[in-house]
Amino acid sequence: MMLPWKQIVLLSITGCLAACTEDVIFQGPRWRTQPSDLILPINSPDHQATITCETEGIPSPQYRWSLNGTLIDLGSDYRRHMSGGSLIIRNLDKDQDSGMYQCTAFNTWGTILSRRASIQFAYLENFKTQSVRSAVNVREGQGVVLLCGAPPHSGELTFAWIFNEYPFSVQQDSRRFISQETGSLYIAKVEPSDVGNYTCVVNNTVTKEKVLSSPTPLVLRSDGVMGEYEPKIEVHFPDAVPAAKESVVKLECFALGNPVPEISWRRTSGVPFPSKVKMKNSNAVLEIPNFQQEDAGTYECIAENRRGKNAARGRISFHAKPQWLQTMADTALSIEENLFWECKANGKPKPSYSWLKNGEQVIPEERVQIENGALSITTLNLSDSGMYQCVAENKHGSVYSSAQLMVLASAPSFSRSPLKTLVKARSGSEVTLECKPQASPPAISLWKKGNEILQRTERITVLSNGTLKITNVTKRDAASYTCIAKNQFGTASTTGRLLITEPTRITMRPTNMEIIVGESIVLPCQIAYDPALDVSFSWAFNGQLINFQRDSDHFERVGGSIAGDLMIRNIQLNHGGKYVCVIDTDVESLSTSAILVVKGPPGPPDKVAVEEITDSTAQLSWTPGRDNGSPITGYIIQARTPFTVGWQAVDTVPEVVSGNMLTSTVVGLNAWVEYEFRVVARNAVGLGEPSPPSAKTRTEDAIPDTAPTDVGGGGGTKSELVITWEPLPEELQNGEGFGYIIAFRSVGTVTWTRAIISTPGVSRYVFRNDTIPPFSPFDVKVGAYNNRGEGPFSSISTVYSAEEVPGVAPKRVRARSLSAAQIEVIWEALPSLPERVLGYEVVYWEDDTKPDTVGKVRITGNYTQVNITGLKANTVYYLSVAAFNTAGPGPQSAPINNTTKKPPPDRAQFSTQWSMIGSTLKLHWDPVVAMETESKVTGYLVVVKRHRYNDINTIFTNKTTAELSLSASDNYLIQVKVMSEGGEGVGSEPIHIHRLSMGARGSGASSFRQLSCSTVLISALFCTAW
Repeated sequence: MMLPWKQIVLLSITGCLAACTEDVIFQGPRWRTQPSDLILPINSPDHQATITCETEGIPSPQYRWSLNGTLIDLGSDYRRHMSGGSLIIRNLDKDQDSGMYQCTAFNTWGTILSRRASIQFAYLENFKTQSVRSAVNVREGQGVVLLCGAPPHSGELTFAWIFNEYPFSVQQDSRRFISQETGSLYIAKVEPSDVGNYTCVVNNTVTKEKVLSSPTPLVLRSDGVMGEYEPKIEVHFPDAVPAAKESVVKLECFALGNPVPEISWRRTSGVPFPSKVKMKNSNAVLEIPNFQQEDAGTYECIAENRRGKNAARGRISFHAKPQWLQTMADTALSIEENLFWECKANGKPKPSYSWLKNGEQVIPEERVQIENGALSITTLNLSDSGMYQCVAENKHGSVYSSAQLMVLASAPSFSRSPLKTLVKARSGSEVTLECKPQASPPAISLWKKGNEILQRTERITVLSNGTLKITNVTKRDAASYTCIAKNQFGTASTTGRLLITEPTRITMRPTNMEIIVGESIVLPCQIAYDPALDVSFSWAFNGQLINFQRDSDHFERVGGSIAGDLMIRNIQLNHGGKYVCVIDTDVESLSTSAILVVKGPPGPPDKVAVEEITDSTAQLSWTPGRDNGSPITGYIIQARTPFTVGWQAVDTVPEVVSGNMLTSTVVGLNAWVEYEFRVVARNAVGLGEPSPPSAKTRTEDAIPDTAPTDVGGGGGTKSELVITWEPLPEELQNGEGFGYIIAFRSVGTVTWTRAIISTPGVSRYVFRNDTIPPFSPFDVKVGAYNNRGEGPFSSISTVYSAEEVPGVAPKRVRARSLSAAQIEVIWEALPSLPERVLGYEVVYWEDDTKPDTVGKVRITGNYTQVNITGLKANTVYYLSVAAFNTAGPGPQSAPINNTTKKPPPDRAQFSTQWSMIGSTLKLHWDPVVAMETESKVTGYLVVVKRHRYNDINTIFTNKTTAELSLSASDNYLIQVKVMSEGGEGVGSEPIHIHRLSMGARGSGASSFRQLSCSTVLISALFCTAW
């Protein structure tokens, strides 16, 4: 029955709701979180429970709760209140709060019920008071069962046993087993070590409580040992075991016996256990996780020892609460339409179905039928709107599915789907005008052309959904068209104008082309079209639309509004393919295409391999690369070794490798060198990329075919013949075991003396013999050898043996200090001696007590004077002279000494003034007075640098003035330097004379050390840096 306020709400939407379900917003209650079962400790620390219930909807849903089918009056219940939709219970009471709860959520659109959820209380009481349980007397070898007898409880329990006293617990093995079903301890065969007190420990997994029984003494009887007997199964699972879907099933089986029985399991069907099945506690427990339908069946436990065997069987049955296979969805239907909803669920046993509307049972009647999970309502009216629920239920649980039904009623409206104001169509095409009003129930439609009702013809038809179709349109069909829609709630219309245009024609098309890599082309695409149309051009390349913004480096649209020409710049090989110009107008789409073949240099050959190799040749093969649109005309072979810089072209046989050849012989290789080869293809376009290199391959070894070069020598010490040569590079050594053969003889003799050098990098050989005359000529030649044999010798060179040093020291050695850093040394030339004199060597040092701190100056030729520079000022130097030749210096002359002059002034301050009259520059500066530690001033040096010719002139004066004649067309830099006995001092600050400064004056105080042009000239214009 519908409440009056609900009828008012539904009737108020008449005329404003749309008929299309995609436009409807369903706002009834929707579950976010439904209640779940709770198991609570009876003495919960917080004494509070929360059952969650949360929905969404507009307006926000309200809530109420029921317990065991009875509405909870929260207004008068101080212990229960709601937070949102969740129910909070304080001061929990086992008797008042245990039971089945259900949440109801409702708003103006309807009501839905949650699934039912239970609250249970877990507890564990103590064992009845008993100091010690009765003793159990048993013979050795006999089996025994110690009962636990769990006290009153609620909630899942686990069991353990203490042996004698804590913390010694009973360890389970093939002989001892603790059943988690009964709690009892089973000992298959008692041994003397089992004697003692046993205490049962019971744990509640929910409350975490633990209680201990009184001890049970186990006493060994003294009347003998129990003999062997067959197994007796004391622990076995029930004959029928119900198991829920996805649960963990555990079956227990344990037997007493002597010897201790072995436990095994099987399925009576013979089907082997899947891998998920586990055996635990010495096979006493069979565990089946994630139980499914296929796991159901009869299971058998077999206990066996050598005295016999026993078995127990039980059937595990599968059950499952309902799960949805198909549910209904929110639905919006027009008034007077029919509703059909169907929900399907699986479960075991098979679920039954019921339907709720706004939380109340739906009762079948004339319009409402319920059959096997299906709900049908014919001739819907507004009162049928609301929240519906399908409930699937069996004895293991129930599931709820919710959906909202909205029954719509409205007059026709085109507010969301009016006709386009202007519809363009190409002459001769088919036009479709849709009439899609929003109306509930659906409206009846008719069409008008202008002011007249449109008559149906062979070309003009109106479809059942109101759509107008006109085929083969002509100019006469151009007009205004109106669709009129009507139902019992009202009438509406929409109007659009149909414009017929001339067909578009392509006037210039692209053509198939061949082009070279790097060139640019324009593919034309031009049209003639009706001016009433809007036109756009696009291009596709190999089926992909060209993005002109992203690919602007190569592609550009050109041609204006009537042309969609495509310019392709700097064409690459990957630009070859099919290009399609697409012309889109308001009424049609046209396209035209062309194939572009891009020719480029060949691609790289591949699989370069060395088929055969000798000491100087290599037979190569390869596979061709892509010809890139132009046939391959030839190949170039390149090689690389560790001794070459990059890749080098090599000689081949045949000399020219044509494009149809895939093998070639490389010649002129060096022996015993590791080579890599690659191949480059060429065609009419040019050279392509090189192939990947071949594997490294070494040529065979051979006798050296090259002689060492630059054979010479000479020098050394007395009785030595020194021979030198340029070593052969490794690539010319032609094999392993490389070395040199040195052959020499005195000039005019016949017999050669040979020496072997086995080190390849050596370039010098010294022959020592006391009989060798000094500076005696020898014929010398050098050859090479390796493991394959001796190679050629070099041409014969003349080399002189070592000579003796000059035997006499120079005489009349004199020295003269020239400046603070320079001393001149003079001596008398030696007369003719038996030894050669190639020149003279002057050695000098500062401290006569430290002759190892020596400087040296050597001059070649018959000179008798040398200047030693770079010396310290005002310092005593000791000097000695000796003659030298290739054997070294002869005896030194007796040392003499000389002192360098004091340093020139380098710190005095002085002022400079200058004036420029016409082309004459007058300079004046303060005199510089030397200090005691400095050399006496002997004059001044004026340095004039001319900019244009970059030449330097100097003027010496002992005055403090100077007059210079300068050219008015050039720039000058002028500097004054102090001259002294110690040499040239540091220059003054430079004076810059610009050609524009003729007639200017200037002055400044300058330091010889610190140079700056900021204070010399009057204006920054005169301070020009060159």
